Amino acid sequence: MSGDGRRYVVIGGGLAGLACAVWLAEAGKDVTLLERRARLGGRTHAMHAERVEDRADNGQHVIASGYEHLFRYLASVGTRDFVVFPRTSTLRWPDGRQVTVQTSGLGAVRTLFGVHPDAGIADRLRAARATVRLGWQALHPPPDLADLTTEQWLQRVGMPAPAREALWDWLALGIAAEPVARGSAKVFATVMATGFRMAVKHRTPVNIGYPTVDLDTLFVSGALRVFTERGVTVRYRAVARRVQISEGAVTGVLLADGTVVPADDVVCAVPNSNIVGLLDELPEHDEIYSAADELGYTPIVSTNLYLDRPLGTASAFEGLIGGTGIIDEVFDRQIMHGRSTDHGWLYCLTTSGAYEQIGRTGDDIVSEQMALLRRYYPAAADAEVVEAQVVKMPKATFAQVVGMDSLRPPQRTSVPSLVLAGDWTATDWSATMESAAQSAARAVDLLLTRP
Repeated sequence: MSGDGRRYVVIGGGLAGLACAVWLAEAGKDVTLLERRARLGGRTHAMHAERVEDRADNGQHVIASGYEHLFRYLASVGTRDFVVFPRTSTLRWPDGRQVTVQTSGLGAVRTLFGVHPDAGIADRLRAARATVRLGWQALHPPPDLADLTTEQWLQRVGMPAPAREALWDWLALGIAAEPVARGSAKVFATVMATGFRMAVKHRTPVNIGYPTVDLDTLFVSGALRVFTERGVTVRYRAVARRVQISEGAVTGVLLADGTVVPADDVVCAVPNSNIVGLLDELPEHDEIYSAADELGYTPIVSTNLYLDRPLGTASAFEGLIGGTGIIDEVFDRQIMHGRSTDHGWLYCLTTSGAYEQIGRTGDDIVSEQMALLRRYYPAAADAEVVEAQVVKMPKATFAQVVGMDSLRPPQRTSVPSLVLAGDWTATDWSATMESAAQSAARAVDLLLTRP
């Protein structure tokens, strides 16, 4: 029992819920974590591939050096050292051309000014000028920025086509999980501004890294150790139906089996797709439900592709330029994890904003992806697929399109003992792991600092 005698319940065992439970436990609180599935991790978890005796993830994640709340969580669970930041990455074109781009230090800044192999001096100067305009407007948003798509914003600042093809369209897709013609300029600008502030704070440009272990090891295993050490109760297959409120205070959480988990404080850390019904006794529940529904969803398709030979990648992760949305990035798990190739070479492929792919069969997706890989990697011409895991997530994130960012609800509610967490709530980031971790930090602070 915590020193204040209060019972803290966290609903949802995804990253936001895990962070809330860990940090409340670190503060000496009596914590119960409710998870509707038989495992923790939410949308970030590992899967077993029996045929190749391997453990892969349900989707490849990259991590920005500015993710300070995520790193706070990783430090809490003892896995901070499992994230590395390479100095370079690779962009590939279907005609065989490739460009090595710097992802750290001053080289990362130069990358922003144009890296297309066909870009001339004039293009690079125009890209530099447009990049400065983007940065200024990210820090000082024009009044109508929230009404623009990312494509309209890039056109407005005069970003030349080569720079867009080589970097900006691809970067915006990675940040918002939406093609630039749909993605919100406000979302992209907010992330850019946050990145600039982090760069100034840490005196180094924000760069991109990746975990060297599977997602269970990175996020879940360490949390379970903390829970054991701190006496956190984890209840699996516990489907929460409603947070009970009486006289402006939380009293418990009603479960689907009719039982009630007593609670004095509750963190509701579920995706926007699962929020309806949980907050029925909260005065403003209609507004939150409406926002959750209007935020909508963006589909993402991830594939773990085991091949009988290497593709010949030059970097841990490579961007495929001009891939028509079939694959955004190729991640080489041999480089990333140092894994054995006794049972094949593992490549993790991601397709953001996968509106066309999400309804197709796994076999069709793999066939389409292999056809594309053969355009970019000559070594793939005769490659055979040993094993493939296709993970289709129709509701991977909330939709970061025009008009959506202003809908995100704050962590605070009208009932001080009930707070919200999750990447879809209001944060400084798009739908990222950092957004989930930052929302958790804010939610926990609200509970720990209230009378």
